[in-house]
Amino acid sequence: MIKTVATQPYLDQKPGTSGLRKKVRVFQQPHYAENFVQSVFDALGDEKTGQTLVIGGDGRFLNREVIQVAIRMAAANGFARVVVGQGGILSTPAASNVIRRRRALGGLVLSASHNPGGPDEDFGIKYNIANGGPAPEKVTDAIHANTRTIRRWLMVEAADIDLDTLGEVTVGDMTVEAIDPVADYAALMERLFDFTAIRKAVAGGLTMAFDAMSAVTGPYAIEILEKRLGFASGTVKNGTPLPDFGGHHPDPNLVHAKELYDRMMAPDAPDFGAASDGDGDRNLIIGRGRFVTPSDSLAMLAANAHLAPAYAGGLKGIARSMPTSAAADRVAERLGIPVYETPTGWKFFGNLLDAGMATICGEESAGTGSDHVREKDGLWAVLLWLNILAVSGKSVDQIARDHWATHGRNYYARHDYEGVDSARADTLMAELRGRLATLPGQTFAGLTIEAADDFAYTDPTDQSVSRNQGIRVLFEGGNRVVFRLSGTGTSGATLRVYLERYAADELDRETPEMLADLVAAADEIAGIARHTGRTRPDVVT
Repeated sequence: MIKTVATQPYLDQKPGTSGLRKKVRVFQQPHYAENFVQSVFDALGDEKTGQTLVIGGDGRFLNREVIQVAIRMAAANGFARVVVGQGGILSTPAASNVIRRRRALGGLVLSASHNPGGPDEDFGIKYNIANGGPAPEKVTDAIHANTRTIRRWLMVEAADIDLDTLGEVTVGDMTVEAIDPVADYAALMERLFDFTAIRKAVAGGLTMAFDAMSAVTGPYAIEILEKRLGFASGTVKNGTPLPDFGGHHPDPNLVHAKELYDRMMAPDAPDFGAASDGDGDRNLIIGRGRFVTPSDSLAMLAANAHLAPAYAGGLKGIARSMPTSAAADRVAERLGIPVYETPTGWKFFGNLLDAGMATICGEESAGTGSDHVREKDGLWAVLLWLNILAVSGKSVDQIARDHWATHGRNYYARHDYEGVDSARADTLMAELRGRLATLPGQTFAGLTIEAADDFAYTDPTDQSVSRNQGIRVLFEGGNRVVFRLSGTGTSGATLRVYLERYAADELDRETPEMLADLVAAADEIAGIARHTGRTRPDVVT
């Protein structure tokens, strides 16, 4: 029996670049999650009738409860089938794969990505479309419009299903199928990469350490790295997904994965170290004694991708987000393929991948992926690195040094000022935008500005335009600073400052030393300390 539940709008449900993210306490308000899910379903119109919907999440606090609600609501809204990961678990790239394999209309991905989990932390809901990627702006705009006018949501009256048992059950007139969350994804990885070569390298002594951060990637990493590739039991640390991620922050950077970093910098370190985040779409790459920045990782993967079976025929193109360093551009130039500079947000890559214009994509925020799914994919990047190590016989450090010798080095860092008062952050950006026309020709910290703009992007696949995507300050000599407010947090604003210097021959200097004048110039230009009250960033990556 379908039940109609009266409700009132919440006016804070505008999806960001990665769906709706709020504190758990916000989602626990009466009708809050239901309003958003119904707004998604209403945005789909009659198209959803008789279709398949995929549902899964990263296992964080509230995951199971919202999945049960979403299943009952899907049954009331005309879906014929829901495919859900066993235990409510599906990594974001695995969910994308299931959507594509099952030819589903779309999917609900329950995650706040790399944000903390627990009763006082973060939760999120994102809708992915039929190509497996995040909903484009026209869909999220429709969802947002619905959240502002919603007056009812629909559900069938039914008991919770057993999420832990594989197989099919019926909810209302709808079939619910609980699937192994790992099997399809692991099979896809085995088709993309040379598992035989990697197994041989492991048997020959290749060692690694992987930190799953008590998040969703654990079961995938154990199955693939330990069971299929033969790495020793215990290679995967923190491999059981926990609702609060073990009290840790599941963001694979040098602050929150410091234990892994310290291990990889030790004399007896394994050959290769890696980590992934809350929902499995980001990655951290560290060789023995060598940290690889996400921007460099994208470039090095693109330059060596031909060593993996899936990419042996070459790449169609490379895409990177605007704040990501230009290291990948130099690879594209050498390979004679196009490179696309997009706004931040994987949905912009999806159009290029669907159009066959790009093969590998990446963001400086530790997200890399390819046309195998329509999300960034942490384990994919780890496995491509392993494939390259196994086939080349080189260490991570040697691959990095060879790459810089060929292409030059883009020294790069991102400074995050977290939890900044939103009004202060908005004022900083507004003042900066107002001065853009006057900045060229001015000198700050000894650096002369050549150009400054507010990045806008025209999508080559449909000519849609996205404006106000971040402020770029370009200096003479090819150096730059980018200022951007992030939409992935749940409290206050995060000001992100991206710093980049290109060097053709100074290839083994310390990054802070190479970027010191850019740091000083960024503060002078934007008045960071004056606006935020901060004298140093909270996180440097």
